[in-house]
Amino acid sequence: MLPIVYTPTVGEACQKYGSIFGRPQGLYISLKEKGCIHEVLRNWPEKNIEVIVVTDGERILGLGDLGCQGMGIPVGKLALYTALGGVRPSACLPVTIDVGTNNENLLNDEYYIGLRQRRATGQEYAELLHEFMSAVKQTYGEKVLIQFEDFANHNAFDLLAKYSATHLVFNDDIQGTASVVLAGLVAALKVVGGTLADHTFLFLGAGEAGTGIAELIALEISKQTNMPVEETRKKVWLVDSKGLIVSSRRESLQHFKKPWAHEHEPVKTLLDAVNDIKPTVLIGTSGVGKTFTKEVIEAMASFNEKPIILSLSNPTSQSECTAEEAYTWSQGRAIFASGSPFAPFEYEGKTFMPGQANNAYIFPGLGLGLIMSGAIRVHDDMLLAACE
Repeated sequence: MLPIVYTPTVGEACQKYGSIFGRPQGLYISLKEKGCIHEVLRNWPEKNIEVIVVTDGERILGLGDLGCQGMGIPVGKLALYTALGGVRPSACLPVTIDVGTNNENLLNDEYYIGLRQRRATGQEYAELLHEFMSAVKQTYGEKVLIQFEDFANHNAFDLLAKYSATHLVFNDDIQGTASVVLAGLVAALKVVGGTLADHTFLFLGAGEAGTGIAELIALEISKQTNMPVEETRKKVWLVDSKGLIVSSRRESLQHFKKPWAHEHEPVKTLLDAVNDIKPTVLIGTSGVGKTFTKEVIEAMASFNEKPIILSLSNPTSQSECTAEEAYTWSQGRAIFASGSPFAPFEYEGKTFMPGQANNAYIFPGLGLGLIMSGAIRVHDDMLLAACE
């Protein structure tokens, strides 16, 4: 049932949310409610809320801005909190913050149920989110878990940095994905051998997921080796839309990319980066399908006996490569996992069961632990413990 309740089906449900809408399944808070969000929260019939999953719908999976149709994500996530974590449905609150959408197709869609305006930004956006965060704490107390979902990169990092010291907050795209991927890498080491510090990591994609995973890998290597995290970050390289992130690009980089700007000559393409860096682990978080080409996989297999290939972008159509491609182009030697599920694949008489590195395997348990322990903040050590 997981692929139906969650990825990839939830993505299609969000795309068609306006045409399948029957009744609200969560709480919509729009710009029109600015100044009275506390009263809106008090109107929700359940009073003992323990976990809130909230989105503004700007970056739904790899599908982009779906506006308030992104409500399918909080609803689906909280269904898994109940099914996998055992959290009471009545203690779960799905929330969509409707600040408009920049998706022209939705603005012109007669069935679109959200605000028909361009997205609010800047101070207007920040004030609405701050009122929401304050109202949640006032209404439900400081132990309610707030899980951020599918915010655009700039807002995701800013919200996590701003509220992690004052609220029990967790960004699933940054921290949840990072945790499940690190857990998968630890498991993969049992096959390929060595420690994390023995490996070199190359990412395609330097947004929330990519930099979040990279940082957790660096923290775990630091914990294992007692090396400063500034040093362990040098084991990790990232490629964005402009090429390899290197020190000569530092001035033009967004703040969350700057820790990954290492000394190296500029490199424009992923294939060139693979050949230059010679990573043992290739991780895709780009949201762009078919970017792990045959040449890229063959290059990985040319200098790794068992290349680790993680194609994490969701839904399936946005996956950097398929399981079949990874196994075939590596001659059956790749250790492969994806964000969305792939069917078993047979290659030269051997059946391969693709792994799934999806944050659904981490956030229900982590969230339950935070709730049961009465935690009031989320710390990196909690994420590392969940990985291990």
